Amino acid sequence: MAWIDVADINDIPLPGARVVKTPLGCIGLFRTGEAQLYAASNTCPHKGGPLSEGIVHGTSVTCPLHNMVFDLNTGQSKGTDEGAIQTFPVRLDGTRVLLDSESINARSAA
Repeated sequence: MAWIDVADINDIPLPGARVVKTPLGCIGLFRTGEAQLYAASNTCPHKGGPLSEGIVHGTSVTCPLHNMVFDLNTGQSKGTDEGAIQTFPVRLDGTRVLLDSESINARSAA
C-alpha cells in the first residue's frame, strides 16, 4: 500500500471526527481512542447525512439525520435498517494520520 498524509491526530477530537476531501469524495476520519482511528465514507446511504457530524461511540458512528448506526470496522449498519458505508485503510505514523492512496484514488468504471 502507498500511504498519504492527511491530518494530525490531535486535530481530531476524542471521540469525534473530521472530514478530508479526496478524489473519491469526502471521507470521515473517526477517532474512537487515543490512537484508534477509522476512515469511512462521510455520507450515510439512507438520507445522505454527514456522518462526521454524527455521534461517535465505541467503534460506531450514528447518522445525525435519522440515527442509523454504522460499525466503523466493517461499514455495515447495525439494527433494522439495511445499508453500508465504504471503509478505507488508515494508520498512524507518530501523530500523522495516513490513508491508503490506492483505495481513495480508485475509480470504478461506469
